[in-house]
Amino acid sequence: MKVRSSKKQESESSENTSSETNSISLRRILVPIDFSEPSKNALRYAVSFAKHFGAELILVYVVEPTVYPADFSFGQVGIPNIEKELRERGQRELERLIKTDVAGQVVARSVIRTGKPFLEIINFAQKEDVDLIIIATHGHTGVEHIIFGSTAEKVVRRAPCPVLVVRSPEHEFIAEG
Repeated sequence: MKVRSSKKQESESSENTSSETNSISLRRILVPIDFSEPSKNALRYAVSFAKHFGAELILVYVVEPTVYPADFSFGQVGIPNIEKELRERGQRELERLIKTDVAGQVVARSVIRTGKPFLEIINFAQKEDVDLIIIATHGHTGVEHIIFGSTAEKVVRRAPCPVLVVRSPEHEFIAEG
């Protein structure tokens, strides 16, 4: 038996399909943390987005390799004990943030990476199929920007997914509480 649909049903059906096609689905949100106030503010945004979309929240902290010049004959020398200490301290702080700032509102986990922050963030986002990166900008300008560059800017330019950049303390739209 064939079932025919009316033009009205077809129109309603295509509207439903259209809205389903255009809906936003976020499964994984990545928020880089450097324990600064701007990055903690970005975490507030990330928690709100994760709650709204039912997404998993991934906090990532990147330890930059510590390299010191030994002398001219040996070249540069890495100091693994400092990196180990930074990783351990970073892990404790990430766990504390998940306990206090995420506080069971969404599923969250933490990741520690070692390397250049913007590269590690981009590579992790690609590897883990992240849907959105929410990152803070510290607002450095002039000489600071020239010397340090902007991790957020580099992430925006090269990320495999959309990036929300949170400036502090500009216009806030996340309510306190």
